[in-house]
Amino acid sequence: MMLINFQKGYSMQPHLKSIGIKKAQEIKRYSLRQEGEIDILKIYFRKTGRELLARSSKFKFQRQQKRVSGGYQGDNFTNLSEINPTLRNIIKELDDLALNANSEKELKEQLLDDLKHLESVVSNKIKEMEDKISRL
Repeated sequence: MMLINFQKGYSMQPHLKSIGIKKAQEIKRYSLRQEGEIDILKIYFRKTGRELLARSSKFKFQRQQKRVSGGYQGDNFTNLSEINPTLRNIIKELDDLALNANSEKELKEQLLDDLKHLESVVSNKIKEMEDKISRL
């Protein structure tokens, strides 16, 4: 997670613009996580005076699949996945804009939020699997 601080007169980065980010100065932070073969980028925006909660946008990117040779092992091939090139460029732009202004408190809060989210995802998946088992 990175907090982002923008200078006045900032010009839009092309990859952020391509995913519909029109006002980069409103970006507060972002997070990135992987779920299976999909990378999920979540961009959080600063609250305006009227909003009770901060806005966020979620973007999903399919991981790029590669088939690589096992080397001297003959015809053995391994399937690998890696981050989507478009997502890599977007993250680079976000990182280039970031001023690494994370305080320990902010980092701790973000880690706790991420942990709660992970707990929720795992709990929902377990419930889903239990439901499937009970239907068998």
